[in-house]
Amino acid sequence: MYGLGPNYRFAFNKKTTGEGWIFLDADSAFNWLTGYGFSMPPAFSRYEDLRDSWPGDYFVPMAPSFLVNVPKGNYTVALTFTGLEKGAALTVKAGMGRIALDRIPAAPGGMVKESFALHVEDGQLKLAWTGKVQVNTVEITHAPLLPTLFLAGDSTVTDQPSGGYPYTGWGQAIGKFLNASVAVDNHARSGKSSKSFITEGRLNRVWKLIKPGDYIAVQFAHNDEKDNEGGTLAYSTYKEYLSQYIAGARERGAIPVLVSAMQRRFFEEDGTVRDTHGDYIPAMEELARELGVPFINLAAKSKTLLEKLGPEASKELFMWIAPGKYAGLPDGKEDNTHFSELGAIAIAALVAEGIRELDIPVLASSLR
Repeated sequence: MYGLGPNYRFAFNKKTTGEGWIFLDADSAFNWLTGYGFSMPPAFSRYEDLRDSWPGDYFVPMAPSFLVNVPKGNYTVALTFTGLEKGAALTVKAGMGRIALDRIPAAPGGMVKESFALHVEDGQLKLAWTGKVQVNTVEITHAPLLPTLFLAGDSTVTDQPSGGYPYTGWGQAIGKFLNASVAVDNHARSGKSSKSFITEGRLNRVWKLIKPGDYIAVQFAHNDEKDNEGGTLAYSTYKEYLSQYIAGARERGAIPVLVSAMQRRFFEEDGTVRDTHGDYIPAMEELARELGVPFINLAAKSKTLLEKLGPEASKELFMWIAPGKYAGLPDGKEDNTHFSELGAIAIAALVAEGIRELDIPVLASSLR
């Protein structure tokens, strides 16, 4: 619907024949002359704003990344694969560790076809996959008219660099729940508030890229609550800054969605989750009602999830990492705000649940 036909058709076994197919194997190294092939990074990437992590970096052990030089924009990717043993499943990550397909089962001898959409921001489409499967073909199609879901938020949403893996923002996991009908362009960055995202020119960058029919999901509060230059007041400046996202999207024919901050992992003695956000959640909800904007109450949804799991089991969702478990975190970590990959998937599932409940046009029908 949105593309003009495959721009690249890669075959990874010699059974696939015909005009237009490019045959490669797992040893086909990336070549700047052809503009495609596999590569391993020299090291993990540690700096978020460099945006230089490869998807294979987000597997343990690290996997080769399949790199294809393409123009910036939206693409659909279709893969066929076959299981090599009973219980085989395929996981595919794209770009900065964004989950595109997660443990898709493939029976031995059978052929499975899956597709997804992705946004390329730097002129190179990047994929990596693992599982006891044989990937047979990869078809890449430029889809410039594909709707885009832009994300504006903080460290709980952003694409975290591979050096901190399994540290993951839910923006890296939301693709697991989307089909090939919408691409995600994640502009969230650590430490940003509704104010600083604007004053640093980050929202202006979104406005340069957004088109009619696109979406922007906005989640701020963690850093608005702080008493610093980026801080805001819940019922005054916080609502005023959020209103700029809403008005700007509507002026450009795009659809804004407000997403409240999720709860931190702080439990009271009675097992209930302590609300650390004060007036910011009700202020966002009030603004959503006033301006008629879809509102996903991630605070309420995450509270229910955490209380169901309890203080111990909920550690699995957060960055509670034992020393030596991950190469990038030799000293381990204990963090009750930020998510492990498992936690980011759980939070992204709640966002997807909210989209379905609100029946947001196009987005709801794009859920898997």
